[in-house]
Amino acid sequence: MDRRSFFKKAGTAGAGAVAATALAAPAIAQENPKIAWRMTSSFPKSLDTIYGGAEDIAKHVAAATDGNFTIQPFAAGEIVPGLQAVDAVAAGTVEAAHTTSYYFVGKDPTYAIGTAIPFGLNSRLTNAWYYEGNGNKLMNEFYATQGMYALPAGNTGAQMGGWFRKEINTLDDLKGVKMRIAGLAGRVMEKVGVIPQQIAGGDIYPALEKGTIDAAEFVGPYDDLKLGFHKVAKYYYYPGWWEGGPTVHGFFNLEKWSSLPKHYQAALTDACAFANTNMLAKYDTKNPTALKQLVAEGATLRPFSQEIMEACFQAATGIYSEISGTNQYFKKIYDDQTAFKRDAYLWMQLSEYTFDTFMMIQQRAGKL
Repeated sequence: MDRRSFFKKAGTAGAGAVAATALAAPAIAQENPKIAWRMTSSFPKSLDTIYGGAEDIAKHVAAATDGNFTIQPFAAGEIVPGLQAVDAVAAGTVEAAHTTSYYFVGKDPTYAIGTAIPFGLNSRLTNAWYYEGNGNKLMNEFYATQGMYALPAGNTGAQMGGWFRKEINTLDDLKGVKMRIAGLAGRVMEKVGVIPQQIAGGDIYPALEKGTIDAAEFVGPYDDLKLGFHKVAKYYYYPGWWEGGPTVHGFFNLEKWSSLPKHYQAALTDACAFANTNMLAKYDTKNPTALKQLVAEGATLRPFSQEIMEACFQAATGIYSEISGTNQYFKKIYDDQTAFKRDAYLWMQLSEYTFDTFMMIQQRAGKL
């Protein structure tokens, strides 16, 4: 082949490659469209643990899509108040929200199961039910009727039972107490004489300080310390039997979710799974130190009495029966979760419970 012929053929091949690249560019753009969403949170930015779940989702989605799919988190109140997050998603005001489903129990009690119900599952079993049981499937059948799709995107672990201005030793001590408490737990507490109040996280401190409420539950030591509840209510009770392992969800407008390319849906699903795991890890790491500080600053730890626990358990069982009689979605999901819970706690009480109990005894004895 002569030199002139070689360069002519090489030039033709090069032009073909350039043309192929030019043709491929629009196809790549179509496969990886630029999409920008807004995600409203129900939590203040000061709570890096629970608000941080929305930030984790945004970071991981952007990284997985080379910045083509972006989600911008907004704290409670920046777009809508914290307790209007899912309304904004369903209406299309924002594409997404990071919140707890049980805040919206007033719309339908089925929302409560999405987060946690009194005497429900612990965090490990909650994740098992969602990921390997029927949890995600069943909850999204319900959320679809509300115009949304949702994914687990955070878990706090078992929460504390809240802050009280006075000691609560018996059921009589609960009568007339105005308490900030979310979800179906409010209905249970109402059965034993408490007056439940629904207040967003950022508004709890001033309500306690002004005496608008007598008690409040929120999450646990780390968040509660940041919000300063121990400065206005001394007695810190445990356990938060209404939140054994509450899920924080990423909610997405159903139409917007369905229109995402499949690999963007996968990226968002993975990002939520990371946020779910990472939030629990943060709480398990930060809560012990925060608890020590709370006690050092005057908080008094108290367990709920067996009398209170038993009475609330019975009240909760009665409420679930009442709701199941009139709400098909609640009944279907509650029955499924209860069957899962029955078998799961059979297993948990063997190795897990025995091992944890032994190790806690060693910790109390100062051997760790």
